[in-house]
Amino acid sequence: MKLLFFLLIVFVTSTTLFSQQFFIRGNVKDEASHTQLPYANIRVLNSTIGTTANKSGDFELKLNHGKYKLTASYIGYNSDTVNINLNDNLSGINFILPQTEINLPAITVLPGINPALEIIRKAIARKEERNKKLLSYEFEAYTKGTVKTPQDFQTSGHQVDLGIGKDTSRLKITGILENESKGYFKKPDYYKEIITAQKQTANLPSFVNTIAGGRLVQDFYKDNFNFLGGELPGPLAENALSYYDFYIVNTMAIDKEIVYQIYMAPQHQSDPGFIGNIFITAGTYDLIKVDLKINKAASVGGLFESVNVFQQFSLFKDSIYMPADLRLFIKLDYLGLAKMEFELNTILYDYKINPDISSNFFNKAILTVLPGADKKDSTYWQNAQTIPNTMEEQLAYKRIDSVSAAQSKFQFKFSPLSSRIDLSDNFSVSAPLGMYHFNRVEGHAIDFGLFISQADNLRLNTSLQLSNGFSDKKFKSNFYFSYLFGNYRTYKISFNAFNKLNVLFGNSDYYNDLTSSVLALVSKDDFRDYYYSKGITLNASGDVFPILNLNVGFTNHTDNNAFKTTEFSFFAKNKLFPDNPPIFETKINALTAGFTLDFRDYIEDGYFRRKISLGKSFAVFNGNITFSNPSLLASNLFFTSYQLKSYGTINTFKSTALNFRLLGIYTNGALPYQDLYSLPGNINLTAQNFTFRTLNLNEIMGDRVVTLNLEENFGSELFRLLRVPGLKDWDIQLNTFLNIAYSNISNGSKSILIEPVKSFTHPFYEVGFGIGHALIPLELDFAWRLNYRGENNFRVGINTFIF
Repeated sequence: MKLLFFLLIVFVTSTTLFSQQFFIRGNVKDEASHTQLPYANIRVLNSTIGTTANKSGDFELKLNHGKYKLTASYIGYNSDTVNINLNDNLSGINFILPQTEINLPAITVLPGINPALEIIRKAIARKEERNKKLLSYEFEAYTKGTVKTPQDFQTSGHQVDLGIGKDTSRLKITGILENESKGYFKKPDYYKEIITAQKQTANLPSFVNTIAGGRLVQDFYKDNFNFLGGELPGPLAENALSYYDFYIVNTMAIDKEIVYQIYMAPQHQSDPGFIGNIFITAGTYDLIKVDLKINKAASVGGLFESVNVFQQFSLFKDSIYMPADLRLFIKLDYLGLAKMEFELNTILYDYKINPDISSNFFNKAILTVLPGADKKDSTYWQNAQTIPNTMEEQLAYKRIDSVSAAQSKFQFKFSPLSSRIDLSDNFSVSAPLGMYHFNRVEGHAIDFGLFISQADNLRLNTSLQLSNGFSDKKFKSNFYFSYLFGNYRTYKISFNAFNKLNVLFGNSDYYNDLTSSVLALVSKDDFRDYYYSKGITLNASGDVFPILNLNVGFTNHTDNNAFKTTEFSFFAKNKLFPDNPPIFETKINALTAGFTLDFRDYIEDGYFRRKISLGKSFAVFNGNITFSNPSLLASNLFFTSYQLKSYGTINTFKSTALNFRLLGIYTNGALPYQDLYSLPGNINLTAQNFTFRTLNLNEIMGDRVVTLNLEENFGSELFRLLRVPGLKDWDIQLNTFLNIAYSNISNGSKSILIEPVKSFTHPFYEVGFGIGHALIPLELDFAWRLNYRGENNFRVGINTFIF
């Protein structure tokens, strides 16, 4: 019995020992100068395990008990190898790398021949061979991102303070995120990533980790590098030789293998692309390292002071080189008002080349955060493969988390430009900007709201908004409640009870309340019309399939006329407000049903499914039916209204894209005037995207409508393509548009109209273009009517979100 007990103890102890992971820490230095070598490669020989050092040359590996041979390599140096017998944590494992001293052959340069071009040509052919052999792969990744701003910031439900307008002379680390993930790829284009663990400083929400996983790890063996949704040709792209200039600047070695250092830059400065050095082996023409930056033409409006990309490749099975890391260093400067730096470091390891992965493993979720990924404790992270924290990062973690802990007890977040004051992460109230409005019906009106957002583990949203008009002497209220169900909150129930003043045709009005109040107060240009509405709505919706969402609901509302009650104005004392138009007073009880069809992939961030296009073309389809019946629903009117709409983006050439909106409405029965569809128009000297620039607000309406809005966003591509002097370098943005509309009214709706309305009984056309700058949120639009000519045949408008 004692022997059995002894053997049991030995078994448990040995099992624990051999399954326990230990860390190996050290650094990599130059033998001659003893300076540390940043981002050196460290590999475990005869395995797929490895890592890369941080910018200080420090590295960390996590391995199980056993004997290992570790090797460190760096271009321009001979590798160094150490033997490790690992049965405890090890520190101080330092690699000393001597510079290569072999005699390198000279490169013969013939007149008129650039030897770098032949090297690139062979490297492109080698890339094609590699990609044919690479059918699938798996990897593990660890990513660390840091944010630097002038001062510590806190995020809340509605705002982030990054220190705009404050001292930008010195930046410090004000946010850190880390995640651990597994990635899977299979030809032709299946991809999936799973984040198994993540953490971040207390001032960052967890979803930021979804933008910094291995999904963003670009592979320079691919033709294009995705940057801000645009495609930049890589050094081995099919068109690289006609897009870039290449020059050999140095011949180096790693151990005894000769490596060419080649400088590259776009042939035309106005073409977006990369500038810097790539490293290609002389014997096999494999790309093993890139050290590049994005040129000025790729920096939108000069927003990026610099963007540096650094990537190394390691050799794996079947002579296939795979990314070992990715380093991204971004410096932003917005007109000198705000500066910010972002650094992303990713290491990739434990590759499996050409494993058998079933196609059924992949689905629409290209990125999934596992439940509990953000709840890993310190013990887990001690055993995880990471990049060592620098001293600056260690101090930042302590400082940020202590500040956030102190502020989370009670936070008062207020910005003069915000309509809410955040009192906690979930609770906010109206701010001064959201406590007042003015119009010709209510006169001066005081507003106050209480808002609960993303409470109960991001499931509950509710609000109570109260308002009182001093001229119409009516008290209004609007209560809203919604709750989300499901692991990814894909099911929703909502309830709305209201007694309020509605904006007539508000769904076609893209202007904000501040613009309406200011124009009414200053010049009596109250461009909106109003009516009172009281009732409730109930709705339930959910994803029955990843691509299909269905919804059903019930609505009850009683609508009544509103009247002009004031002539107040600061300046237009002698001008009169226009009368408020009458509506068809009625009570409506209606059933609603609808669907949304969206084929885009999505991210499961641990809480929500977020649709994402990743710069690809896409289209979303929506359909809705509203049914009102006096006998079945005790409604005052009988009608059935059908609505179909679609929106999306079609990539055209380079970074240009065609954005579209298509709408169709068909109604049987008598639809009240206030429920007609009004073509979205504009007020004088202004314009909004996806509106009819030459139409006024509420000018054309109907209940049988078809509209098509096309907007081609050329950006600066057209000016670059045509090599237009000045314009190709100034980040001038060009947007063109075509709007088409048909609008008519059915006999049933026409029979209950209070006043006749204008419609387009044959298609209406308008065209135009807009000119702006990438950094300035303003565009000048020019529009022409092609038919129905009369008023506003040509119109100029300022297009900005400010209105």
